[in-house]
Amino acid sequence: MAGQRSRPRGQLEQAVLDALWSAGSGLTARQVLDAFPEPRPALTTVLTVLDRLGRKGQVERQQHDDAPLTFRAANSREEQTASLMSNALAAATDREAALLQFTGSLASDDLDVLRRALDARPRP
Repeated sequence: MAGQRSRPRGQLEQAVLDALWSAGSGLTARQVLDAFPEPRPALTTVLTVLDRLGRKGQVERQQHDDAPLTFRAANSREEQTASLMSNALAAATDREAALLQFTGSLASDDLDVLRRALDARPRP
């Protein structure tokens, strides 16, 4: 319980997703908890976060016969990152300015990847 308030909600959610992505397969809530560094939150906190992520569509529950309940990330880390970026852009009142700010902050290697991605897109 002492470690419960040591991380803000977003950090807890990110840590749970990181554990699920790293595992590559379903984990029980206890296995998710075991992936946390000290100080670890309470198991009930991890279950609450898993439930909250499930309601957001970011975590899926899996129950098979007599096997324990497991959880897995609904999307890959890359899909989740792309979704966050799209949501941030959608929230901008000036999309062009937001895109210019974003691309202006990218390293040259990232700009090269972006150029290749744009070049590979079919033209309308």
